[in-house]
Amino acid sequence: ASKKLVNSVEGCADEALAGLVACNPNLQLLQGHRVALRSDLDSLKGRVALLSGGGSGHEPAHAGFIGKGMLTGVIAGAVFASPAVGSILAAIRAVAQAGVAGTLLIVKNYTGDRLNFGIAREQARAEGITVEMVIIGDDSAFTVLKKAGRRGLCGTVLIHKVAGAMAEAGMGLEEITKRVNTVAQAMGTVGVSLSSCSVPGSKPTFELAADEVELGLGIHGEAGVQRVKMAPVDQIVTLMLDHMTNASNASHVPVKTGSSVVLVVNNLGGLSFLELGIIADATVRTLEGRGVKVARALVGTFMSALEMAGVSLTLLLVDEPLLKLIDAETTAAAWPNVAKVSVTGRKRSREAPKEPQEAPGAAAAGGVASQRMVLVLERICTTLLGLEEHLNALDRAAGDGDCGTTHSRAARAIQGWLKESPPPASPAQVLSRLSVLLLEKMGGSSGALYGLFLTAAAQPLKAKTDLPAWSAAMDAALCLAPGTVQSQTSRAQQKSTPAPPQSAEAAAEATKNMEAGAGRASYISSARLDQPDPGAVAAAAILRAILEVLQSQGA
Repeated sequence: ASKKLVNSVEGCADEALAGLVACNPNLQLLQGHRVALRSDLDSLKGRVALLSGGGSGHEPAHAGFIGKGMLTGVIAGAVFASPAVGSILAAIRAVAQAGVAGTLLIVKNYTGDRLNFGIAREQARAEGITVEMVIIGDDSAFTVLKKAGRRGLCGTVLIHKVAGAMAEAGMGLEEITKRVNTVAQAMGTVGVSLSSCSVPGSKPTFELAADEVELGLGIHGEAGVQRVKMAPVDQIVTLMLDHMTNASNASHVPVKTGSSVVLVVNNLGGLSFLELGIIADATVRTLEGRGVKVARALVGTFMSALEMAGVSLTLLLVDEPLLKLIDAETTAAAWPNVAKVSVTGRKRSREAPKEPQEAPGAAAAGGVASQRMVLVLERICTTLLGLEEHLNALDRAAGDGDCGTTHSRAARAIQGWLKESPPPASPAQVLSRLSVLLLEKMGGSSGALYGLFLTAAAQPLKAKTDLPAWSAAMDAALCLAPGTVQSQTSRAQQKSTPAPPQSAEAAAEATKNMEAGAGRASYISSARLDQPDPGAVAAAAILRAILEVLQSQGA
């Protein structure tokens, strides 16, 4: 079984719900039941109550959506299991005693949920309580619908929001039920995953090869409808949208050119925020490229499947009245603060300020030197790209294993810059542009150190570009950038060896005997640091590349 941070398998659902209530003063537990209710229940007299729920393991669904303008309460089952009939009935009785104007049960389309909520509804009706039930099935995975119908997925959360807004506005039970059923037909969801998930105490329900992803899977670890090869996000998103909007698919959502939609990009549990942002960008771009207006975009975790590393996309066709219900205020803790402005049609970028122009005469003064710098930069880039995996391997022992990647990112940024337009003629301008480029594109402490170094080096070269000026530039840079480059160069200066790269290479090799005083390596035992510092190795390689080009040019 996979590892889980729980006290016990048996108690995890109760303790998870208790923890949510303990941290949210707007919620209360119903004694003796796995039920959470609004703590201001008595203030709802005369309004329709909304109850939902299902198995635990889908957090923040369902209890995260309890609040003014959304759900009145939630009944939770064990992990991935339907709630008990007795607890559902107890929740219905509790809200009825508060004097609500009827109760609507919002149920995802799973056999166990339909049975248990349905039985509780009939028992409540036998007691004279007014109760209605809507079944939500937004799954767009299956091209041929079986008798069981479409599964209820993340789109159910949008139904919670729409129904909650109507109830808060004072609409009656019959009208809310009718409108919710209509809205549910204009919605679709499809998911894709890199992994399965595992119920506490159990093994994963399915396995995926390293180069496979699962399309159309459920939220309980069920396998999907198709396995496809791993691909860039743009291709995966295109596949998902094609599948869920294809008119030949019996469970498709009828989105087409000119449609206006609410988009939900839902983390199924184990996806990083980095990946989620990339998927959101790809989805918005793809929809807009098809002439679809994205009226609102919700990105985050809404209905998870424990630790599943995957994402689902939900599309809801909207008009202005429906959009107002989506925009209505709610106090539900898990509902995001969505801007009430359309995603499509607004300006998403601002023009960057133009860089200062070169001073007159700079081109004539620095032309030859600038040409040499281009050759130097090209050699440095080639060198760093060739060292990527070696530097990463060194960095895995002392840091996060990305030193080679960081330097390669810098090299590719420089190559792109050189291809876009001729660099400035003035060496000072070249170094200044490089400093900005590395600070923006390289990242990490390396980008900051190189950026500082080049910024300082550029200043003495504004007036002159002779050898004394270059010497002064290096001195100024070393004073400002007290990092890897300085330590290696100062060591090289202490040697009598005539070639600075050789001294730097020796100094880089000697760093394996040093004790780190800063950076990530300072948190690692010195006994484990038996390799030279990757940043020092990179700096020495840069010096070697510079020397080789200058020698080839007779400088």
